[in-house]
Amino acid sequence: MRTTMKGPRLVAVFLLGVLLFNYPLLALFNRTVLVFGVPLLYAYIFVAWALLIGLAALVVERSR
Repeated sequence: MRTTMKGPRLVAVFLLGVLLFNYPLLALFNRTVLVFGVPLLYAYIFVAWALLIGLAALVVERSR
């Protein structure tokens, strides 16, 4: 009987997302700095969002 850890790992990815998009961390990146011509806050949100999607895909695909 094989147990799967997909559920707890997806919950961990969700909690990481809650932390990444919580106010104190977002306030750290709310600066008037440009990264490749994009404001730092927008770049951070896009990278964090892509990271969460990648981690969720990794969790779902590895459990097959």
